[in-house]
Amino acid sequence: MAARAGAGPGTLPAYLRVGAAVAVTSPAMAIETGLSAEIDLVVTDADTAVALRSGDVAVLATPRVVALCEEACVAALAGRLDAGTTTVGMRVQLDHLQPTSVGHSVRAEAWLEKVEGRRLTFGVSVNDNRGLVAAGKVTRVVVDTDRFLEKCQ
Repeated sequence: MAARAGAGPGTLPAYLRVGAAVAVTSPAMAIETGLSAEIDLVVTDADTAVALRSGDVAVLATPRVVALCEEACVAALAGRLDAGTTTVGMRVQLDHLQPTSVGHSVRAEAWLEKVEGRRLTFGVSVNDNRGLVAAGKVTRVVVDTDRFLEKCQ
């Protein structure tokens, strides 16, 4: 685990900076590289590009692939965050390589590759029975939940 307490001013956009009180180096937190999780999904009509209005073909939609990868990242951190903190998405870099039809199963996997202060970078992949569907990186940032929500007011 990297031992940097928070990100310095200007490193993150203002809406993600919440101060050094939310350092990943907190003794109650056990966030370290190698944490991982898998999420399975049977593709339904609700998961398609048509349903999500991101295209006109009835296959697994790219926005749904992104959400599945984010879900796997969050699952990898389950029970690892201090009370009153959460993670929020900061960056998604994803290549959606192959279509998946309704009725087929996919599995999203996320593994924590890098910890830089409050910034967590995950490798992600999605596979179906034919092989790799999508692959990339997801970056999430640890924030104080209440302070983050205050930014919405």
